[in-house]
Amino acid sequence: MIPRARIAEILAGYDKDDLTIGVLGGHSGLDVCRGAKKLGFRTLAVCERGRERTYAHYYRTRGAAEEGDGAPKGIVDEIVLVDKFRDIAREDIQELLRARNTVFIHNRYFWVYCDFAQIEDSFEVPIFGTRGMVRLEERDVAKNQYWLMERAGIRFPRIFASAGDIDRLAIVKVNEAARGYERAFFLAQSPADFERKAGELVAQGTITREALAKAVIEEYVVGAQVNFNYFWSPIEGELELMGTDMRRQTNLDGLMRIPADEQLEVLRHVRPKMIETGHIACTTKESTIEKAFELGERFVATARKECAPGIIGPFALQGAIVAEDGKEDIVVFDVSMRIPGSPLTMFTPHSGYLYGESMSFGERIAREIRKAARLGRLHELCT
Repeated sequence: MIPRARIAEILAGYDKDDLTIGVLGGHSGLDVCRGAKKLGFRTLAVCERGRERTYAHYYRTRGAAEEGDGAPKGIVDEIVLVDKFRDIAREDIQELLRARNTVFIHNRYFWVYCDFAQIEDSFEVPIFGTRGMVRLEERDVAKNQYWLMERAGIRFPRIFASAGDIDRLAIVKVNEAARGYERAFFLAQSPADFERKAGELVAQGTITREALAKAVIEEYVVGAQVNFNYFWSPIEGELELMGTDMRRQTNLDGLMRIPADEQLEVLRHVRPKMIETGHIACTTKESTIEKAFELGERFVATARKECAPGIIGPFALQGAIVAEDGKEDIVVFDVSMRIPGSPLTMFTPHSGYLYGESMSFGERIAREIRKAARLGRLHELCT
């Protein structure tokens, strides 16, 4: 891991009045750039050749919005083209980013397309957030998200050690064969059901036996799915609930729109998939908010103790609200230890309750960076 002293040394050489907010061209890149531009920062997107048009054309910064109006259009000031996203770790690209006084905002794209060790040990550009924690989202590493949630006293689904232990409806999470960074999901009610469905997916080439051996098998929790999106501010020493949303998944969402009698016929020919394709804003009852804050605060405290410096900035606890014995509880399926893939958080009211106006993750990150730079505390936000 690159020592924090090295990152502090790089930041010490930056012109704090001329910072650039950098991001990979994907995932939540547009949201980050929008927030950065609103706060007066220059923006830069590192894009893979052939996938740059969104950033280099449609949303590039350009001209006036209309004749006589001095407001520019667009949010992306500069594009850095690379043949592959992982080329961001090339020394010449790192030098360019440092020359621009870049603070880089990491997201899931960044870690998917780049090697963990490469970024943790060789990417000498200040990253907003904790670069050593995103690896803990993986299920096959020590002291991962389940371990942290257990230490924090956060409820998560029962984990079955093997398919032979399945005694109720379970969801199996296994990496796809074609896209190893994405997970295929299937439901199983018994060991025999698991073997039948897994065998079909292996035969189809959707998954491999090797990936299946590393699959996570969780109790399927029946509840209203909600992602709780947070921001931990080291500068303020305060946790904020940015908003709540839920996933849209293909082809599951399409199947659910079919009348029940027709679903049975369709399911003879089409297997349900749960590939995440977006998010939609959803609200929760006001009585849920205190519980959501409590879980977030527990996670922040545990992360600071076990994985110093712990969470910095955005993260999410993704799960469901269940009703049991006349009471409601939150069960967490996944933890995002960086900006979640759901910039629509600004369309739920939570940040507006605090700031008087709805705020996206991109803007909240930019606010934190601007304040830290003014106070000489930028090194506390970057690793």
